[in-house]
Amino acid sequence: MTGVPRLSAWRKLVLTVRRRWSTSGFWFGLAITVIWPYAMFGTRIGWRGGEHLPRTGGALLALNHVSFSDPIFDVAFCISHGRMPRFLAKAELWDVPVVRSVLGKGGHIPVYRASARAGDAYRGAVEALNRGEIVAFYPEATYTSDPDGWPMKAKNGIGRIALVTGAPVIPVANWGTQDVLPPGTGLPRLLPRREVTIVAGPPVDLSRWLGGPRTRTALDGATAAIMADVTALVAEVRGEQPPAVVHDPDAPARSAALPDQERPAG
Repeated sequence: MTGVPRLSAWRKLVLTVRRRWSTSGFWFGLAITVIWPYAMFGTRIGWRGGEHLPRTGGALLALNHVSFSDPIFDVAFCISHGRMPRFLAKAELWDVPVVRSVLGKGGHIPVYRASARAGDAYRGAVEALNRGEIVAFYPEATYTSDPDGWPMKAKNGIGRIALVTGAPVIPVANWGTQDVLPPGTGLPRLLPRREVTIVAGPPVDLSRWLGGPRTRTALDGATAAIMADVTALVAEVRGEQPPAVVHDPDAPARSAALPDQERPAG
């Protein structure tokens, strides 16, 4: 992609070292310091749109998800623009001793799926936003399963949090991270150096739903608007048109559960 500034890896490293301890917690700061040189020197990173991250106050980052390495580069993007993000992450990671220290001390938010504590992540995100934090959210909840890597249909949790708090939602596109660490692999591919691009856009216009009833239709509509802006950024980075129909990973399961007379024809 043209027009994306590529910052000096040394400058990124210096900025990170200066900021990590005051905003990240010891263990998360240590993890950043250890991982940062590999990410910065092992890839060619380009980004733009950092001016859309508010310098103070709460905000949601809505990010597409194509690789386990996404959070590394998303942290880099945020730190280099003066903010430390807090991530929502599956609660199972808190069962891993070292990871538990990194995430817990870094102020990140566990997501308890399909349990009595499923609402904890929602409350934790709202509290973090009310404290003025940046909360990073992967609305798809997992890597995209779209065959061509486009953003897929998202869960509506981000729409609910956005409408309840009124916090601005900043769309962010990741691309190239899937070449650094493809989904399902455990070892990064750093040679030859891969190109990673991160682009943020202006806050999503959710005025249509703000202040109205928070129905399922409203939550789904707000979430779709958020993902439309994220997808537009991904399309810009890729220089391609996204598919006309958004991939829905749950569609086959829903169709199989329908009575025969309610299944779509064809």
